[in-house]
Amino acid sequence: MATYVMGTNSVHTSAALCDYLSKRVDTGDVVHVVNSHPGGERTDSDDARDGNDAMNVVESRLGDHVAVETHQYIRGNEAAEDIIKCAEEQNADEIVIGVRKRNPTSKIVFGSTAQDVLLTSNIPMAVVPLEKIP
Repeated sequence: MATYVMGTNSVHTSAALCDYLSKRVDTGDVVHVVNSHPGGERTDSDDARDGNDAMNVVESRLGDHVAVETHQYIRGNEAAEDIIKCAEEQNADEIVIGVRKRNPTSKIVFGSTAQDVLLTSNIPMAVVPLEKIP
C-alpha cells in the first residue's frame, strides 16, 4: 500500500496529476489531496469553491480505484507548507505536484509552490508538467 499527497489548485492541475497517478496507483493505495489558501482577505468563497471543485476531480477520477481523502486548508500557511505538513503527517511515500513553465519575468515576480516543496521536503516527489503560463 502506498500513500500519495497531491497538491492542487485547479481542476486542470487535478486532471493532469490524475493522469499521472492513474498509471501508478493500486488497490489499497491512499491519495491525500491538498488544496491550500492563505485565508483572510486573500481568500474568498470563490477560491474555496474552486478548491473543492479541484478536489472533486480527483475523487471522481481516482475514487473508484483507491481511497481519496481531501484536505482544504484555509489557515494562513503557504501552500508548500500545507503540502509538506500533510505529507509528513500521513507518512507519504510520494508527493505529486504540478509545475508550469514560466517566462523569466514571472519566475522573479511570483513564487513557486512546486519550487518551495522541492527545496524543502525530503519526501520523494513526482513533478508533472502542466501547461505554460504566458
